[in-house]
Amino acid sequence: MIGVPRRTFQVTVLLAMLLAWLPSAALAQTRAWLDPASTTLGEPVILQVETDQGSPDFAPLNVDFVLGAQGSNRQVQWSNGSMQQRNVYSVTLTPRRSGTLLVPSLQVGSQRTEPLQLQVGTGTVATAQSDAAAFVETEVDDAQPYVQQSVGVVVRLYFASQLASGELVLDTPEGASLQRVGEDRTDVRQVNGRRYNVVERRFLLIPERSGPLRLPGARFNGRTAGGFFDDFFGAGGDGRMNAVAPERTLQVRAQPAQAPQPWLPLHGLQLRYTTAPDSARAGEAATVVVEAVANGATRAQFTDLPVPDVGDAGQIFAEPAQYDETFSGSTPRLKITRRYSIVPRQAGTLVVPGPKVTWWNVDSSSAEQATLPDLTLTVAAGRSGTPAPQPLDTQAALPGDDAQPAAPTAVPLGTAIARPWPWIAAAVGLAVLWLLTLAWGWRRGRRAPSAGAPITSGTSHSGASRGSVAELRRALDGEGFDRVQAQLCAMAGVERLEQVIERLADPAQRQVLLDLQAARWGGQGEASVLRARLRECFRDGPHWSAPQKAVDTGLAPLYPTQRP
Repeated sequence: MIGVPRRTFQVTVLLAMLLAWLPSAALAQTRAWLDPASTTLGEPVILQVETDQGSPDFAPLNVDFVLGAQGSNRQVQWSNGSMQQRNVYSVTLTPRRSGTLLVPSLQVGSQRTEPLQLQVGTGTVATAQSDAAAFVETEVDDAQPYVQQSVGVVVRLYFASQLASGELVLDTPEGASLQRVGEDRTDVRQVNGRRYNVVERRFLLIPERSGPLRLPGARFNGRTAGGFFDDFFGAGGDGRMNAVAPERTLQVRAQPAQAPQPWLPLHGLQLRYTTAPDSARAGEAATVVVEAVANGATRAQFTDLPVPDVGDAGQIFAEPAQYDETFSGSTPRLKITRRYSIVPRQAGTLVVPGPKVTWWNVDSSSAEQATLPDLTLTVAAGRSGTPAPQPLDTQAALPGDDAQPAAPTAVPLGTAIARPWPWIAAAVGLAVLWLLTLAWGWRRGRRAPSAGAPITSGTSHSGASRGSVAELRRALDGEGFDRVQAQLCAMAGVERLEQVIERLADPAQRQVLLDLQAARWGGQGEASVLRARLRECFRDGPHWSAPQKAVDTGLAPLYPTQRP
C-alpha cells in the first residue's frame, strides 16, 4: 500500500465489491421466456421460468391456454468462489384462440415475471378435403337458437394413424353453459377414398343471453403409435398429431314477449297414450300411461306432465315420471313416461281430460300446444254392489263446533250390534294404551334436558325434512312457478307462500318471493329474470330463521316439576 493514496484505495475496493456483486445480482433475477415465440392454433408452446424463488403459480394461464405437461430442472453455477443454484420450471401451453395472446405476469416467491406476448395464427384448418392425417368437425343442430334452448353439439375426430395418446377439447363459450353428454362413440369411415377412425363426442350447449355466441373450434392434440407410413401421412417425425375445427358463431335469439310460460323452446313435441282403458270399476284403480317425446329438450328443462282433474267423480294418483335422454343425430331427445291410477267413486261415465302441454316451436317461431283427446270410461258398480267409499272431507265439523253432526250410518242387523264384545274389548285396549302413554309423557316431562344436547343451526326448520334442496333446484331450473311455490311450502311445512316468507331469515329471499307473488297475480316482471333471481337467492336452499324461544309470561307452569 506504499505510495497509493488512501482515497484511491477506497475507490478500488468499492469497484471490486461491485464487480463481485453483479453476477450474483443477475442470477437472482427471475425471468420467463417462450419457446417458440409464435405458433398456430392447435400447436403448443413451452413457457420456461428461471428463478431461485421457488415454483411459480401457473393458475393465471388457464384463461387463454390449456396447460399440459410440467417439469423442472436444477442448474448449479459457480461465481466468485460461491455456488449459485437456479431452477428452471417449464409448462406446455396450447392456445385456446388465435390472435395476440398475453402471457400474464406470474408470481414466483417474492418476485414476478415480466408479461409476454404470443402471436397465434389461425394456421391451416384441416378438413376432409385436405387429405390430412387428422381433422375435426363440429356440428350444431341449430345455428340460431333461443335463450335457454338446448342445442346439441357433436364433435367428430377423424384420424388415419393409430394413436398412442390424445386429447380432444371443446372449450365452454362465454355466455353459455356446456355439458358433455353420454359416452364417446367410435366408428370407421371412408373419406375421399381414405380410411379413418372416427371418435364422436356429444355436448349440450345452453345459451344464457341473446346476441352472437362464438363457439370455439374443438382441438385435438395427440401422438401416434409410430409406423413406417406415418411420415407420409403427415404425422411428423416426433409422432405429434394436431387438428383444430373451424370456429362457429351462433346468433342467439331473445325470448319472445308472447311466448307461453313456463318457457319451453323445442323442435317438436308429441304426446300419446301407451295405455288407455275404456272401462273401469267403482273403487278400483284403472291405469293410464302417457308418453311424451320432446325433440330439443333435457330433463332439467322439461316440466312434468300435468295431472288431469276429474273433480268429485274420482281420484287420480300420479306416479313420478320416468325420463330417457338420447340424441337423434345432433339433436337432444327426451322421452317422458308417466303413469296415472284413476279410481272412480261411483258407477256411470267418467271423463278424464286429456293432457295439454304448451311449448314454443323454435323452427316456426310460434307457440303451439300438444294435446291428447279426453278418455271416456264406462264405470261399473263396485264388486260389493255398493258405491266406492268417499274420501275424508277436511271441511267436516270437528267435535265442539256449532255445525250439525252428520247423520248416523245405518248398520245391518246381525253384525256389530249383535256381537258387541269385540268392540268392548277394543275400547278397553285403547283406554289402557292411552293411560300408558299419559304415564310415559308425565315421566318424560320430569327429566331435565341434557347439557350436552346438540344445538340445531339457525338455517334448519322443522319442515325442512319434507323437501330437499335438490328438488327445489330442479323446480327452479325447468318447472313452473307453481311447482316452485309448492316445493318451498313443503320444505317449510306450511300451506301458503306468505307463511314461507315469514319464516325466512334472508331479506333477499323474502324480497324475491314477494316479487314472485306480484308476477303471478299482477303480471309484473319478466319470467326469465325472476327465475334467474330465484336460482341465485336459493342456490344453497332456504335460510330459515331460528325458532323463537318461549316467552316468559310470569305464570306458573301448568305441571310444575316436583322437588325432591
